Amino acid sequence: MLREFLVNLKKDTEYLNFGRDTVVSWAGNNLKNKSGTARVLDIGVGSGTDIMNIKNILPDKNPELFGIECYKPSAEAARLKGITVFEINIEREKIPAPDSYYDVIVCNQIIEHTKEIFWIFSEIHRVLKNEGIAIIGVPNMAAMHNRFALLFGQQPTCIEILGPHVRGFTRPAFERFVTCDDYYRILDFTGSNIYPFPPAISKPLSRLFPTYSVGIFFLLQKTDKEGRFIDILKTHFFETPYYAGID
Repeated sequence: MLREFLVNLKKDTEYLNFGRDTVVSWAGNNLKNKSGTARVLDIGVGSGTDIMNIKNILPDKNPELFGIECYKPSAEAARLKGITVFEINIEREKIPAPDSYYDVIVCNQIIEHTKEIFWIFSEIHRVLKNEGIAIIGVPNMAAMHNRFALLFGQQPTCIEILGPHVRGFTRPAFERFVTCDDYYRILDFTGSNIYPFPPAISKPLSRLFPTYSVGIFFLLQKTDKEGRFIDILKTHFFETPYYAGID
């Protein structure tokens, strides 16, 4: 009964979890004053919702649009919109781009499905331009409804064992991870949606209390530090064989 109650809390408000307004605002603010052609990559592009929103608010910029998508129907739908799509395994393959290529990289509700986050963030770091930005959205394991679930000994809904997510995130833990060894700096943070409130209440609440939100969002900037993010695996020991690429 409690499990059903927790699941039903999100009914008809799930779309807010993706923070579409945050993604487009951060990307637009970064690109609006850039000269020349901007390049945007969406990791887990789906059918192209986030990246097309970015394009639509920058009609005079005409940015080049790229996506990574392994689900073929979504990849084809994105291609029909003029997005260059790569069908690769982001946990094992390099992003097919030269170093320092993209101005903006979006990765929204993707990395909770992955183990190899050191490899993924190393590749994001490699292909971002110096001081380029990455917009990362993840489910929040410390969301209000997940805290309620844990209080009663229940599994947080964002990381069900019988489900697609293999990682859980909170704001402090992700910030410790992504700023490790100073390859990224955090420029901004916000949240989107708080169960069980309707959108008119949830939107302002999630801005005031982002760490209670269902989705949390980080605006990252690549620093000028030399080296690769994957080298963290050389400076820190973790009791699991993370993939570090093939030299």
